[in-house]
Amino acid sequence: MLKLYNTLGRELQDFKPIHKVEVKLYTCGPTVYDYPHIGNLRAFVFEDTLRRVLEASDYQVQHVMNITDVGHLVSDEDEGEDKLEKGAEREGQTVWEVAEHYTDAFLADAKALNILPPNGYTGKRDGYARATDFIKQQIELVKLLVKRGFAYQTRQAIYFDVTKLKDYGKLSGQNLGQKEVGAREDVVTDSDKKSPQDFAVWFFAVGRFADHTMRWDSPWGDGFPGWHLECSAIIHATLGEPIDIHTGGVDHIGTHHTNEMAQTEAAYGHQLANYWLHNEFLQVDDRKMSKSAGTFYTLKDIADKGFDPLALRLLFLQSHYRSQMNFTWEALEGAQNLLNKFYSWADLQFQNFKSKELTTNYSIAVGEVMTSLQNDLATPEALAFLNGMVNRVDELGVDSISIKKYSKLVDDLFGLGLSGREDISQDQKEKIRRRDEARLNNDWAQSDTIRSELLTEGIELNDSQNGTTWSRIKI
Repeated sequence: MLKLYNTLGRELQDFKPIHKVEVKLYTCGPTVYDYPHIGNLRAFVFEDTLRRVLEASDYQVQHVMNITDVGHLVSDEDEGEDKLEKGAEREGQTVWEVAEHYTDAFLADAKALNILPPNGYTGKRDGYARATDFIKQQIELVKLLVKRGFAYQTRQAIYFDVTKLKDYGKLSGQNLGQKEVGAREDVVTDSDKKSPQDFAVWFFAVGRFADHTMRWDSPWGDGFPGWHLECSAIIHATLGEPIDIHTGGVDHIGTHHTNEMAQTEAAYGHQLANYWLHNEFLQVDDRKMSKSAGTFYTLKDIADKGFDPLALRLLFLQSHYRSQMNFTWEALEGAQNLLNKFYSWADLQFQNFKSKELTTNYSIAVGEVMTSLQNDLATPEALAFLNGMVNRVDELGVDSISIKKYSKLVDDLFGLGLSGREDISQDQKEKIRRRDEARLNNDWAQSDTIRSELLTEGIELNDSQNGTTWSRIKI
């Protein structure tokens, strides 16, 4: 039985989908105004791991992920500049060019990290649901909120009136009175707002947004949607609510997801999602990521230092998604070494490496891995079982057919590239055969010469009681 920690109930719960074998999953995607940093990437790896575990648990997953290419202001509420406009000003490009460039950057990072593309939206391009592709649906949602008395208009925007929803704030556990205590009247730029907690569902292209590039005609005049609106509209248009699972970072709980939930319930009269899952923050050297402090890293920074992007994925998996994680280069180096170890194990599928025990031990170990993952995605525990399984090769070995089978099963769960390995060349295999022959003839000089040749080609040999095996090394 799959168990997941539901932020809405603040407890670990048995997962019971709305439909027996189908799961509707929505994951919050990137705002494409800059390169994703490794904290963003941790969230996407968590969401990908969730989907992999759902599919391995025999669920048919309909997965939709949005790309925010309009409406996200510098603060996560209604204040500050639009992030896309700010990015365009910074780079001397149009907002459309900025959005396209950083969308491509995100897609490249996702591919490098083996993140499965969403499969629940069959629209144009690549399957990701861009906010700008759903403007019509967002306008229809605003119309519905206004019609039902949950939204009101000022000169600057149309706002959702949070006082009209009695359980607003239930996701964070704060009632409206508690949230109002922390609200600051002095940062509200629209004096016509009824309450500082009210949030914009549609901004007008007037005042501070008079020069806003991205704008669309609406029944209320030119403007653009508020950030929170897109997810509700996209879910309604693609998956239909209620959905089974909605995910995001813990920073989404108090504002973004709370507002999503409120506007969906107000508009459609039922719950947005049954399970809400949130990943914790990533720190760097025990500090918040900061460009000024030099602790703001992207996947390119990782690759430029010679690390495999999948070593970063493995590093993320070594911490539970609900635990704060601290990134250090030393920890990444450890993850790279462990990844190399897993690769050497997977490469045994190409080698004649026999054992006394074949599939039994591996079947048991993979079962333990799956059991851990079904306990709220306990990836550190699951990786410990996997590491133990790999360590048993030195003791028992395993046949190549089993390695191929189980590395594929493990890779489906962790996405570490174990099942995409390629064999060495025939020439290198011939060198290993000649070395084995030299050793049998006690020709140690020839044996050492061939071993050295293979080392220069990035192939290291290991002699054990079960025979000689090879592994790849960096040269």
